[in-house]
Amino acid sequence: MSKVTQSAGNGSNTNSNDIYNIVLLVVDIVMLIVKFWIAIVEAIVGVFRPAPLDDVSGKVVLITGSGHGMGKQMALQYGKLGATVLCWDVNEQTNNQTVKEIKSNGGKAFGYVCNVTKREELIELAQKVRKEHGFVNVVVNNAGIMPCHPLLEHTENEIRLMFDINVLSHFWIIQSFLPEMIERNEGSIVALSSCAGLFGLINLVPYCGTKFAVRGYMSALAEELRQKNPQNNVKLTTIYPYMIDTGLCKNPRYRFPKLFKLIPADVAAGSIIEAQRQGLEEAAIPRHFVAVEKIGRLIPRKAMRLVNDFLDTGVDTDKH
Repeated sequence: MSKVTQSAGNGSNTNSNDIYNIVLLVVDIVMLIVKFWIAIVEAIVGVFRPAPLDDVSGKVVLITGSGHGMGKQMALQYGKLGATVLCWDVNEQTNNQTVKEIKSNGGKAFGYVCNVTKREELIELAQKVRKEHGFVNVVVNNAGIMPCHPLLEHTENEIRLMFDINVLSHFWIIQSFLPEMIERNEGSIVALSSCAGLFGLINLVPYCGTKFAVRGYMSALAEELRQKNPQNNVKLTTIYPYMIDTGLCKNPRYRFPKLFKLIPADVAAGSIIEAQRQGLEEAAIPRHFVAVEKIGRLIPRKAMRLVNDFLDTGVDTDKH
């Protein structure tokens, strides 16, 4: 008789636990729906009321590839905003010119020769600048190369160098500066991807591979930081520039020049700095390209290829 009573009691407890778990699940679902729509509303409001710009005056900003192009323009503009700019570039002469221009405008800058493909040298330099300048508030992984020709015409060395500069160097730099950012729960890391990290383009197959890689690792790193600390305040910003007038894009092609044209480097630099100061997770130049990519993924591939063929925009080979 006692066994029957005990069995009945166990059954009652099981039923109670099942009901309790169901109630918890329902509450979780309701909370998910509420939070989901709050996030949607916040995103819509953010479109019309952008986040305030972070003040970078007095902060330390490190930029790779600062000797020319967008890197130089970012360095100059950060300098005008009152930041202490650490200029890293493999070309000492052009990098020193950037530092000189920042100082001539009343800014504060320091130049360092850095080959970002040399991991050990990079790590030693990172330790040196931390010792000399303290906490680095903003790191901009900008250095990059962009050979433009069909995949079968790329050499092994060319492809390896592209990945070393465009992708692997980012890892070494992030491993050097992110730990202190996590410890202090502040700081910003900006990574230059490309619109070639949103869309596949002919004559840029390995380059697209590097830029999709940047997009992927930044997305994964953001999740890693969020899971590690729900109150994480280290900002990651991925940038997708269209064709910028820096000399990298040697033979741009566009059927509609007024819609698709080279963007001046200073304009692109200003847009990148604005995205970093707003704490945006991702931003294209022009801004709407991220939305275009997301919408494009909802459209059948064959239909999108018809649109691409009609627009006829891209980069011609740099080999003749």
